Amino acid sequence: MASSAKKGLPRGRTRLADVLRASKEFVSVDTASSALSIERDAAARLLARWATQGWLKRIRRGLYVSVPVATQGSEQVLEDPWLLVPQIFSPGYIGGWSAAEHWGLTEQVFRGICVLTAKPIRKKNWNLQGVPFVVKGVSDTSLFDLKPVWRGQAKIMVSSPARTMVDMLADPALGGGIRHVSECLNAYLALSDAKPALLIDLAKQLGNGAVFKRLGFLLADKAGFESLANECLAFLTQGNAKLDPALPCKKLVKKWRLWIPANWKDDKRA
Repeated sequence: MASSAKKGLPRGRTRLADVLRASKEFVSVDTASSALSIERDAAARLLARWATQGWLKRIRRGLYVSVPVATQGSEQVLEDPWLLVPQIFSPGYIGGWSAAEHWGLTEQVFRGICVLTAKPIRKKNWNLQGVPFVVKGVSDTSLFDLKPVWRGQAKIMVSSPARTMVDMLADPALGGGIRHVSECLNAYLALSDAKPALLIDLAKQLGNGAVFKRLGFLLADKAGFESLANECLAFLTQGNAKLDPALPCKKLVKKWRLWIPANWKDDKRA
């Protein structure tokens, strides 16, 4: 403190600098408490005051991000919103359309970020730092076949290409609808390192019977993948599902126990 004071800096700015040096991308109450050797309650009040003054931006209770001078007054401070995922939604991962974008399974650009989390959540749609997040709750047992992706010093979990496909087949809304999911499936099957059989293994592990109905149906008319489609038949569950719950599906394909849109063959883009 003494060396900083000699430079003529106000005490508040000096303490803020100490906290920022001790932090990485985010500033937490625990980090401030440790950096300044003060109680957590005092650290929490200090961070709240700095946020009011515009030096920090509150992300959630007890978690802040520093505000560069050039961006003060703007809504978004973080250049990479993915950094928020392990801080707010852990245990969880980037999945759905966001993972599809990351792995090059689509050229479509989505503004929102798709997150699947085992952390209890009360709402599906979030707005953090001016960026929309679409969040789906999942069980702890479904956190498998994830890949670590490093963004700076932060490790962020992302569903593997195969797991991304299985998640989107389980819930087409995670892929922006079944037509886009079908396009992503084509892109996955065209990858040089694609493992089509892995889709079956992951679907069995996930335990969602609708995945086999949708996957088998989409593979049935693809040359070279008929045997994989037939393998899906062995895992069909009772009852009928919709190809896409968001679409009017009035035609039943009994083989796959799947309701599909009446004009699917003419209308699909895959």
